[in-house]
Amino acid sequence: MILSDKAIEESLKNGEIVIEPYRRENLGTNSYDVHLGKFLATYTDRILDARRHNKVDVFEIPPEGVVLQPGTLYLGVTEEYTETHNAVPFLEGKSSVGRLGIDIHATAGKGDVGFCNTWTLEISCVQPVRVYAGMPIGQLIYFRVDGEIENLYNSKANPKYANRTTRPVESMMWKNKF
Repeated sequence: MILSDKAIEESLKNGEIVIEPYRRENLGTNSYDVHLGKFLATYTDRILDARRHNKVDVFEIPPEGVVLQPGTLYLGVTEEYTETHNAVPFLEGKSSVGRLGIDIHATAGKGDVGFCNTWTLEISCVQPVRVYAGMPIGQLIYFRVDGEIENLYNSKANPKYANRTTRPVESMMWKNKF
């Protein structure tokens, strides 16, 4: 079941959902709009290796914005820090962003219950497009969990993306055993 605007607000009041900064005007009928943070990153190597730590170059988006180029994966970050303790958050792109040819996540649209951080965005585009820090970039939709949760993300052993950050985080696939 998707949480309505009233259910999201109730979850915010009782601490089951945290959004910082929270601005009421970003609350939709059944979602909350999130914004592009001030940092982007690109991988330093053109060929990525799933078994090694691939380094990134992080840069700040200038006031005049930055033009994204097709064929490059950009890691962005949401301006908003979020926590969810009773729902599964899904990050989706906004239709206005999609109509500019921007995808904000390649495969990682679902968060885990207990995830407490900003969201790293996997941004790509189909043609050059200028983006700006603070622009609406996506929306969080919350699904209520049915049943008791045994293993919250923030309390499991060695979660890969638990360190609070305001910068995009590169892939930690290399930490997996395979």
